[in-house]
Amino acid sequence: MYWKANPLLIAGLAAACIPMVAQAKIYVSVHEAQALLFPNKTLSKNPILITEDLQEKLRTASSIRHPFQGDRIWKTVEGGWFIVDEVVGKHEMITYAVALSPSGSITGIEVMEYLESYGYEVAEAQWRQQFTGKSAANPIKLNKDIQNIGGATLSCKHLTDGVKRVAVFYELALKPSSSAAKVK
Repeated sequence: MYWKANPLLIAGLAAACIPMVAQAKIYVSVHEAQALLFPNKTLSKNPILITEDLQEKLRTASSIRHPFQGDRIWKTVEGGWFIVDEVVGKHEMITYAVALSPSGSITGIEVMEYLESYGYEVAEAQWRQQFTGKSAANPIKLNKDIQNIGGATLSCKHLTDGVKRVAVFYELALKPSSSAAKVK
């Protein structure tokens, strides 16, 4: 008895051996994200030393364990803030930028780099727009005031928690103090 190869079986085995194509993508650079979130505005780098006490407050407020880096902060002349942060998606880091008004409300978000093989829908404008107008006073919580995307739950949750961390960071470290406002 002779064995005859089934062409469909061979094609199926060949397809199973092909590596999955990842959706990892760099969407925008820091400069491009600044231009998108603060068009025609001048930003100046404004690094801030993040103490362990501040790190712990940010962890408590957001549940993000990855340390916040204070060297990726810029300020506009008008008092707006541009902050680059990163969180773990499922396995890989998501780098994103948050634009804040002088009062601390979110004016926009850009996903700068997404390395996961799926869940990249978090980079779509429709999902990111949910954050606009929110501040640390809002829950900024997945399935509460931010809708989930099926198949991207961990990316949605971690990015949402990261944006909450940035909003809380504004309240704890960037917000002009009332005593400073009184001094002329």
